[in-house]
Amino acid sequence: MAGTALIYCSHCGQPSSPDTQFCPHCGADLRPAQAGTSAPSAMPAPAAFYPPAGAPAYYVTGKLYGGFWIRFLAIVIDWVVVNAIVFPILLILGATLGVAGSLTRMPNPGIAVVQATTFFGFTTVVNWLYEALMWSSSRQATLGKLALGLRVTDLNGQRISFARATGRHFAKIISGMILAIGYIMAAFTDRHQALHDMIAGTLVEKAG
Repeated sequence: MAGTALIYCSHCGQPSSPDTQFCPHCGADLRPAQAGTSAPSAMPAPAAFYPPAGAPAYYVTGKLYGGFWIRFLAIVIDWVVVNAIVFPILLILGATLGVAGSLTRMPNPGIAVVQATTFFGFTTVVNWLYEALMWSSSRQATLGKLALGLRVTDLNGQRISFARATGRHFAKIISGMILAIGYIMAAFTDRHQALHDMIAGTLVEKAG
């Protein structure tokens, strides 16, 4: 994109290269208007918006995005925070279920299955609500991301809904299915999107 004039979408205002036919941000038609048709959806960029040679794509928008390693560190912080709360509760639940199973003379394998099922369900709900509620809150970030100056937004930099945050959370399962390649994609994709960001239509910005 270096050394080439940009065009700006008249619908969302985001920049694109001159040969782009449809806005990658909102899908608006950027093709030049033909005779007898309405005006084009894009405007030529003013000369002041030429990016320096070799500038990454996110430089043009004036925004910086969280790369792989800083996001990985945020995940580690969140894991420590959540488990500091969840682990003691799981110990209490496990002991309670074990005693209840013994009193009802449930076989040990049965007690183990009940405990494992309860643990899985409880941790799944806690992690889902923690991430979805924090991402869709006014802070737009979990505690780990807040600590590192990151926030989750939609493709236009706006706060996401609880429904979209829920979709992003469960899309992370897909990102981790094949050797975590979906997560690693954040290291080399445009605007550092992981696979679950692409699925949910989200970005991880550096708050400034």
